[in-house]
Amino acid sequence: MKQEYYITITGTSHYYGMRPFSVGKRFKCVKEPSNPYDGEAIRAVMKEIGTIGYVANSAYTTATGTMSAGRIYDRVQKKFQAEVMFITSSKVICRVVKGIREEKEGETVGKAEDQMGSEL
Repeated sequence: MKQEYYITITGTSHYYGMRPFSVGKRFKCVKEPSNPYDGEAIRAVMKEIGTIGYVANSAYTTATGTMSAGRIYDRVQKKFQAEVMFITSSKVICRVVKGIREEKEGETVGKAEDQMGSEL
């Protein structure tokens, strides 16, 4: 059975608020290792408008049952796709739908980025 990963998008008030989000909407997430505030930062982006938030990376911002950016960082590719599952007043809970790294023989390895197609 394929492992499913859930993440929380937070910081939306610094961008467009909750307006860009709707259940079922897909968007791209991009690792941002050069982020000066968080070396495990993962930015959430919608092609039409740009940055819409970040994957939560603290116990205070991560919704119960979801993974922080630090916990999911090595399990996903540099770019991956997420789908909105639930929306609260301050958080967006999403499922990672594309870009999960495969695990082989106890080791995590990534697929070729170009297998993800132009959707990202």
